[in-house]
Amino acid sequence: MYTLRALRANKCFTQDEAANAVGVSVDTWANWEKGKSYPDVPKIKKIEEVFNVKYDQIIFLI
Repeated sequence: MYTLRALRANKCFTQDEAANAVGVSVDTWANWEKGKSYPDVPKIKKIEEVFNVKYDQIIFLI
């Protein structure tokens, strides 16, 4: 199980790099990491692809 922050750290990505890889703004990525908002299904699929994880391996902090 991984938080978005852990996934990002494992790839040595900054928040900006992670946001660009997934196709969102850095503010959006930061809000996901903080649990202030939640990615929609297309973005979850992109997170799975970029970080090579399945949805059920990700811990969303909401």
